[in-house]
Amino acid sequence: QVQLVESGGGLVQTGGSLRLSCAASGRTLSSYNMAWFRQAPGKEREFVAGIGVIAGTTAYANSVKGRFTISTDNAKNTVYLQMNSLESEDTAVYYCAAGAPQFVIRVVETDYDYWGQGTQVTVSS
Repeated sequence: QVQLVESGGGLVQTGGSLRLSCAASGRTLSSYNMAWFRQAPGKEREFVAGIGVIAGTTAYANSVKGRFTISTDNAKNTVYLQMNSLESEDTAVYYCAAGAPQFVIRVVETDYDYWGQGTQVTVSS
């Protein structure tokens, strides 16, 4: 079982940037499709960004396209989410997740087997 630990969350002003990290242990991340989800209070958990290990493709929610970038550093066994031009609507707990490798990047949380504990991102207006 791969274990995931997120870090990098915090409080930022609108328009600011944060870089979230998801460090994996127990398994190499190159064996999984990786994704970031987020959940705001009173809302369902939603897909934010994903990366496929087979084709190296990425996918993003429409709400974050052009602002967020998902990437991996295999040497560090870490997945990142670079978040720029942050908006108040981005306030949420962000989770990284690992799922079975495949060409399609799944956007449903039940398609992912392993989850981190989450890191809080708060964007103040």
